[in-house]
Amino acid sequence: MRGIKTFLTFIAACIFLFVAFWVSNSFFEPKFYDFMTKAFTAHRYGSDDVLIIVIDDESIAKYRWPWKREMYSNIFEYLNKTAKPKLIIHDAIIGTLDKENPESDKKYFNSISKMNNVIAGMELTFKDYTNHLKGIEQDEQYYNKFSTPVEDNRNYFEGFRFKSILPFPDEYYKVLKYAAPVTCPQDSDGVTRDISLFVAYKQYLYPYLAFRGFLFANNNPECTVSQNDVTCESVNLYAPKYRRYVGGQHRTPIKFYKLYSNNYSHRTISAVKILDDYDRIKSGQQPELSPELFNNKYIVLGANVKASSTGLSDILHSSVSPRHPGTDILATVLDNAVHKDFLKSFNLWQNALLSIFAAIFIYILISTRTIFVSLSIISAAFVIFFFGACFCFYNRLAINVITPVILGVVTMIFGYLHRFLLEGQNKEKIKKAMGKYISDDIMENVVKNIDELKLGGKRSVVTVLFADIRGFTSMSEKMSAEEVSNILNEYFTEMEPIISSHNGIINKFIGDAVMAIFGEPINDKNHALNAVKCANDMLKKVRQLQHKWIEEGKPKIEIGIGINTGEVFVGNIGSERRMEYTVIGDTVNLASRIESYNKIYKTNFLIGPTTYEEVKNYVNVIKISDVQIRGKLQKLDIYEVLGIAEDRSV
Repeated sequence: MRGIKTFLTFIAACIFLFVAFWVSNSFFEPKFYDFMTKAFTAHRYGSDDVLIIVIDDESIAKYRWPWKREMYSNIFEYLNKTAKPKLIIHDAIIGTLDKENPESDKKYFNSISKMNNVIAGMELTFKDYTNHLKGIEQDEQYYNKFSTPVEDNRNYFEGFRFKSILPFPDEYYKVLKYAAPVTCPQDSDGVTRDISLFVAYKQYLYPYLAFRGFLFANNNPECTVSQNDVTCESVNLYAPKYRRYVGGQHRTPIKFYKLYSNNYSHRTISAVKILDDYDRIKSGQQPELSPELFNNKYIVLGANVKASSTGLSDILHSSVSPRHPGTDILATVLDNAVHKDFLKSFNLWQNALLSIFAAIFIYILISTRTIFVSLSIISAAFVIFFFGACFCFYNRLAINVITPVILGVVTMIFGYLHRFLLEGQNKEKIKKAMGKYISDDIMENVVKNIDELKLGGKRSVVTVLFADIRGFTSMSEKMSAEEVSNILNEYFTEMEPIISSHNGIINKFIGDAVMAIFGEPINDKNHALNAVKCANDMLKKVRQLQHKWIEEGKPKIEIGIGINTGEVFVGNIGSERRMEYTVIGDTVNLASRIESYNKIYKTNFLIGPTTYEEVKNYVNVIKISDVQIRGKLQKLDIYEVLGIAEDRSV
């Protein structure tokens, strides 16, 4: 039964820990991940190799929005003719023609046709194609033109279930050499923490816009995409991926950088400065910005979040800022890839094992150490674990931080609750076991005053009962030790409940004799009468046992009982290491002596004079006058009790 209870308790604890892990990992851990990322991972600014050209409020103030597309071509031509950057990523979607400025579109498309380092954004949508067959044809055309060599080793399909690609205008599609999805996924709480380096679209894989830029700068190497990572061996790139689903897709954690005051982590240049310098160069003047600033750099062109009135707002909530420009997140992913600086992360199972280890460690401590020691070690372990987690995040390794702590606390609660229940059960077992050696009432008194146990006691008036078996010595000589033991055990087993039922406690067994106390520790003002009634019932029970023992071929046993009432010292007697709850005093000795006179007068039940005075209205007695009690100078009257009588006091 105990094994079943232990098993069920274990199962319940496992279920509760699983729920705690799921709740913490889903709701609390992401927030703590953001805190750790901002505090310890984003400890430096982004690389100078990545520059952002922003269409900001200053640009829109001078060049009224909406811009003609020739302004973009002016920026591209300036960069390619004077600065020679590695690549230009245009963080924008062009899905329609500018019908009011067709010449501007022509100029833009003409510039794009001459440029080999511009990568444009492409949008995947959740809407179905209106013409399904044409959509299938477009999917194949776009993949053949814009995707990169990739070996797909995924063992099952994953994706956001995108249903279509927002098509480019035909004129734009014909001249555009490179394009990639701008999809920037978010977790269920709306925070961007990771990225899909390859975006799954139907049966196709497209590199994310920033990652496409990295691949372009490295001569478009073939990559391998598996369930667990992305590798590009020719450029020695290994990008770890979460081994968990977020929106149906594995993702790589983004290593964010420290933010400047403008909420960007990379150096930004206003688009208006580029346009003004381009005009200066065309008019034969010196530009304000040195073209060398852009030489061999990765350029990202996008909108500033402040330009919200124009519809250019591109605000995302990231781990390091609730108002993080999407263009900077794109630049951050590009920076991660260029410098092989991705954030590594424990997968779900590794984090689960970390939490399980914490739970087991804490449970072992709770089970084997005192509360003070275990709490001290656990507190120290939590502190060490936190600093270890900080070290991991600083060195680009993200681990669960709050979940192991929460599971540790839950384990502590379960552990101490289980320990409390076990201790309670053990205490009950000990009490039951000790109750076989000492009275339950004495046990209750000890437990009640457990913190005040000491030698000493008090003086009190009690009634002491001695019961002794007649002829025990001669009987023992004729029987084996086992037979004698069986008779004594049966006899004491029958006597104990009789004594307890009359508010008495068995103080001790002395060989074949039993000593009982009435009046302490159970407060009973009628202790003398109850002792007499108890003795009368004991004699009745012995007579019943005599018939049984004779039928079983056992010897006939007679007992003698002596009772005396008086003042005694009651309490703990012995030493500090070993003590006994008992009574001492002349009253005790006299009760024993009175019992011994049963042999002389051939009686079974004698009481002393003080007891008689307490019960004389309730008993029938024969007075035995002037008895010389050993140890007493004066003679005493003792009384043989013949039985319990009606109350004659009235």
